[in-house]
Parts: sequence; C-alpha cells; structure tokens
Amino acid sequence: MPLRDDYSGAFDPDASLAGFSRQALAHLGREYLLNGHLQDRVGLPLVAKRFGGDAYVQFSIEEWMAASPIYSLRMQRTMNFEGHDVGTVFKNLQLDIGAPHQFMDFQFRLDRPDYGEFWLPHCGALLDVEPFGEERVKLMCHAIEDPTFDATAAATHPSMKMRPIHRPPRVPAGRYPHCRWSVFIGDEAEPYEQHPNLEIVRSSKLASVGIVDPGEDAEPGGWADYSGHFDPGFQLEDLSQRALVMVGQEFALQSHLLARAFMLSVSQRLGDTATSELGAAQWTGIAALTAERLRGPMAIGGDDIEAVAKTFQLHPCFHPRTYVDFRVEITGSRSARIAIDDCPALSEGDAFSWFAGLGAAPHPALDAIAGAVNPRARSHPVESPRDARLAWDVVIDPNAEPQPPPQELALAKISRGASFQFEQRRMLRRE
Repeated sequence: MPLRDDYSGAFDPDASLAGFSRQALAHLGREYLLNGHLQDRVGLPLVAKRFGGDAYVQFSIEEWMAASPIYSLRMQRTMNFEGHDVGTVFKNLQLDIGAPHQFMDFQFRLDRPDYGEFWLPHCGALLDVEPFGEERVKLMCHAIEDPTFDATAAATHPSMKMRPIHRPPRVPAGRYPHCRWSVFIGDEAEPYEQHPNLEIVRSSKLASVGIVDPGEDAEPGGWADYSGHFDPGFQLEDLSQRALVMVGQEFALQSHLLARAFMLSVSQRLGDTATSELGAAQWTGIAALTAERLRGPMAIGGDDIEAVAKTFQLHPCFHPRTYVDFRVEITGSRSARIAIDDCPALSEGDAFSWFAGLGAAPHPALDAIAGAVNPRARSHPVESPRDARLAWDVVIDPNAEPQPPPQELALAKISRGASFQFEQRRMLRRE
C-alpha cells in the first residue's frame, strides 16, 4: 500500500505512523515536539492559581528534572547515539520536546568532544514571558533553566555542565541571539545530584515501555539512526522513514513522562484528588490545541466524523500504541467508536497519569479533541464494552448546541506557540 503524504484521503481504521511518508512524518514530528513543549503552558498557570504565583518555578524544576534524564537516554538508545560527550548532549537537544524545532531555534557549534556552545536566534518561550516583565524572565531563564539544563546534560555525563555566556533579560533590549550557552565536562569529582523524583518516574511502566520498530524503511533515503557525526543543522527530514516512525513515538512518550512528573509534584503537595483535577485540566487544554494544529499539516479537512476519527488516530496523547492500546472505527455517518484495551497506560496503579482519570464518566479531554474538529461532536462512555477495557461513542449531533472551547485551551493560546507556523528548512535527505 502506498505511503500517505498526508491524511487527506479516506479514513483507515488500521492507519499507523508507519503508513506515512518521510515528509508527512517530519511534519507530524514537529507538531509532536511542540505539543509536549506547550502542555506546560496549560499546567503551570493552573499551578500558580492553586499554589501561588511563584509555585510554578519549583514545579517546572521538578517536572523537567524527573523526566528529561529518562527520555534523553531513551532517545540515545532508540537512535543509536549513546555516549558521554558534548556531541551526544547536542543530539539529545535536537530531539527533545524542550527544544521544539524553530519555535526554540537551537543552533550549535561543537568545538571538541568536551566543549561546545549553543545559541537561540529565536526563543519562543522568551517571547512568551517578556511582556510580563523582567522578573518573569529571570524566573524562567535563571531559576528554572539552571538546574534543569544540568539535569538533562548529566544524563549523558554526570559532570556535564551548561553555563550561560549571556542570557535574558536582554541587555541591550532586543539583544540577538536571545541567549548563548557553553556546554562542557566539569570537575568529575563533583557529579550532578539528580532530583529524587527521577527514580519515582523511572519506576513507572511508561519509562521502560518499548516502541514499535517497523523493521525496515518503506521509503528510500535518510539516516537509519543518528549514530554518525553530530550535524549542527540537523532537521527531521534527515532521518529515514523507519527512524521517523520511531522518534515520533518517543516524542509522544516524552510528553507523557512530563505529565507524569507534573502530576507527581501535585500529589506530593495536595494528594491524588487535586492531582486528578489538575491533570485532567492540563490534558484538556493541550488535547484541544494539538487537535486544532494537526489538521493543517496533515490535510485533515472538513468537520465530518472521518475528520474527527483521523484526528483521534494521529493525536500524540494516544501514542505510542505500546503504551496506549488505542483504536478508532467509524460506526455510522455521524458516529465513531474510540476504545482503549488493557495496556500499560491503564495499569500504572497510581494517579500520575492522564489515563488514570478515565472511567465510566465522560472526560473533557476527549470532548476537547472531538470539539476541535466539530463543536457538535461529543463523547459518550460505552457501558461494559465487549472488545475493550474502555470505550466511547463519539457522536456528531447536528441538533446539539455547539460545545464552547474549553477554558484550558485559552491558557495554551496565550503562548505564541499556539499559532506558530513551521517552515521546511531542508529537503528530504536522499542518501
């Protein structure tokens, strides 16, 4: 069956990432990166509202320190570039949802295995916070970045350091590039001490779940992995079709790891009830935003039930399928059934997961995805489904009142990332 360059054709209940072309997967991969990056734009304002204005700083630190070392090492294994040098750290940054391509426009110079620099001509996160004043900029670019950058680097080498050459607040105003950092191996007698929440997140089923390896490329060209030299101009178009299928799954998993670390931090302060509330709100906001964003690059037109079903299929919150055993089928001219069978996502045994909140009641995140395509579409839980652990009928009722956009979506849209448009900066690598 020919690969899809987008999802403009007929709905396929068996569609998977492996059925898309390299070009489509590169577009999808950038959206998955941005999805994971922007979920904090929903979660952290909720934290500030519940815990006070400065609480989001500590939550950010705990969240990234408890997740990024795990997914950094996972990506090294998946893309075959395990190592202990600065080039390995740079490769990780190129495949990290903390650095979604173009929105966080990381540029690199590798001088030696033990020293290099990166800089950002465009930092979407900085442009989001600068209007709120210098103090907010310092909280992000100093208080949050200092410990979290080192946590990411220390996953590769326990003495790897990231130190600013210059960083915001921008002096003089409008300074370009926005920041510049050195990365180097420091005193090996003083290894970095990771956050204790790292081991809690590492013990989850999510942290060790496998991904689907297609086994072979369905399209010629591109790198099979990133085991070769570090390329400062790397773009997703450089990878092979098989490699893009695999990193797409890892991008989705990075998002889940961050959500798990976020919800763990909430639970340690307020318990599981508050964890479920904030987790559901975070999921609802980012689910709606990404459902809106996916439609353009994947050419999902219209507002019929096929468009709804396609959006559910591609949404990163239901990937990788090895973690979330998710499927979609069209059941009528205005109805589809979405279902999740027994899988690691439903058997973590704790409250630190978006999926822990799923059950017999409707869930706002599911309605947010459906409503992003057609505001008259809503999900209805299916009692005791025979062929799944949980199931919902998603129905477009032309006589129903349109559901309003969820309040949490407005939080996500405060960020410029919500409307950010990606460019294709490199053509597909043919070798």
